Amino acid sequence: MVTFDQFLEMGLALPSATERLTWETEVTLRVGEKIFAMASPDSGRACVKATREEQAALLAAAPGTYAAAPYVGRYGWVLVDLGRVGTEELRELVIEAWRSTAPKRTVRKFDDDRAT
Repeated sequence: MVTFDQFLEMGLALPSATERLTWETEVTLRVGEKIFAMASPDSGRACVKATREEQAALLAAAPGTYAAAPYVGRYGWVLVDLGRVGTEELRELVIEAWRSTAPKRTVRKFDDDRAT
């Protein structure tokens, strides 16, 4: 089980990541103006950017934990049940979502720093 605060901490630990309250209730995690993840503090769910292939694999592997996100699911975004997902699994999803949004130079530096 992952809390909203843990989700937020995972996202904000990434280089150049910021948070912004959007649509009055949704906390969005961004790199610049691009959103890579979002959640509402009381919903018990988070939404992360993914490819359609990643989305299909996650939904097939754990349909009780993952679902296609409303509105943006057709682009691959995944809705994650925070009560059913493991901490490290969600951390990897958030990192991959950030990775697909952040500038390549920032991602390379992040990867280099992790390797050492």
